[in-house]
Amino acid sequence: MPEISRRVFGGLVGGGAVTAVAGTSADASAASGSAAPAERPFRSRPASARPRRRPNILFILGDDLGWADLSSYGAPHIRTPNLDRLAAQGVRFTDAYSGSATCSPTRFSLYTGRFPGRTKGGLAEPIGNRTQGLDPHHPTLASLLKKAGYATALIGKWHCGWLPDHSPTKSGWDEFFGNFGGALEYFSKLGQLGDYDLYEGDATYKDLRYYTTVLTERAVEYVGRDHDKPWLLNLNFTTPHWPWLTEDDQETAAGIAAEIRSGNVLGALLHNDGGSVEKYKEMVENLDASVGKVLAALRRSGQEENTLVVFASDNGGERFSYQWPLSGGKSELLEGGIRVPTILRWPAGVDARQVSHQPVYSPDWTATLLELGGARPDPAYPLDGHSFAGYLLRGEKVPERDLFWRVRGNRALRRGDWKYYRDADGRDHLFDLAADAREQADLAADRPALLAELRAAWEKTDAGLLPYPAA
Repeated sequence: MPEISRRVFGGLVGGGAVTAVAGTSADASAASGSAAPAERPFRSRPASARPRRRPNILFILGDDLGWADLSSYGAPHIRTPNLDRLAAQGVRFTDAYSGSATCSPTRFSLYTGRFPGRTKGGLAEPIGNRTQGLDPHHPTLASLLKKAGYATALIGKWHCGWLPDHSPTKSGWDEFFGNFGGALEYFSKLGQLGDYDLYEGDATYKDLRYYTTVLTERAVEYVGRDHDKPWLLNLNFTTPHWPWLTEDDQETAAGIAAEIRSGNVLGALLHNDGGSVEKYKEMVENLDASVGKVLAALRRSGQEENTLVVFASDNGGERFSYQWPLSGGKSELLEGGIRVPTILRWPAGVDARQVSHQPVYSPDWTATLLELGGARPDPAYPLDGHSFAGYLLRGEKVPERDLFWRVRGNRALRRGDWKYYRDADGRDHLFDLAADAREQADLAADRPALLAELRAAWEKTDAGLLPYPAA
């Protein structure tokens, strides 16, 4: 396999929020009574220890998982030993973000490496009908890596459009097994359009067992294969997205399925009359156990050393999520809506027990993985993300730059530790995230020049994006 490319590193904004905001893996170990070496600030390996082969890539997404829902991120009541172990074996990011505040726009930003507003389908927040989706002609992480010699697969939630016009297999993934929509009842597989939503390729696949179990089995099979080329697997769980169901809740699930069949599709799936903190805890811990099974299969396959694993969430947490000390949640651009737990492990490339406070978000992972896989972005579709390969492998500093978000009713831009935020009422705010990760001390009146500068930067980027259609 060819050596990793040395494309010039674009970088990210410097300066992270205070370490104390996040619980550490070491803290979690201490709380459970086990001793573990403390995390140290991230540092790349010396040149003599850099990997020479392109890695396999396993990118795992949780769904609506809050920033502090893992015990390694401070959850006091949820135990996630497998993900905590993954963090202890690699790098835990404290200032990692999703590309948007809801499901499908973030997936657009990850798959394309561009702001969701660059594409028509990315304007839906989230996608909710068959007319919307990712243009099959648009280059993706999968199509570009495939061109560079990778096998590609997507298992789980797609949420970038429905058949017949949109599908992972139309956008660069060799294989697809999962659901097209944004939510489904975990047993019947009835989804947000009211119909059955579990597919293998473009054909329905019947399996009425608990969905997380089904996806886990499929992922275990994929990583355990005797691959003859490097591979990309996007493993997109729906856990812990509503409805709030575990493997023991078949009776409740049957009632939700009956409501969907009667026509109350969204109302049933939202499950406003169900769920609890305890049920949510069970779902997250089941997700952790499922990830553990996939990682165990990877280890058994002998591919663990040179497989780069990233675990993240598609946006901030929702109803029962633990977010402290962040404010806000899914659908808004306060930190709780976009800051997400993010872990990277690559034994061949990075050392264990490290923590990074560098801001990074979804489109940056696209650029990073393309570089590490020896793939070139399409010049006709320039990336908005910046590669982290130089930071991870070559000790390069992270240059300053802005992180940009836009959703209907909210706007946000982060520059260094400063964050510009406009709320749903049209009021502009300015926060120093290093001192105030909870975004309660509004400094807009104290720093009007800085507020104006960041607002102008946001508006300059926004001017290059597609406008939202009339509501």
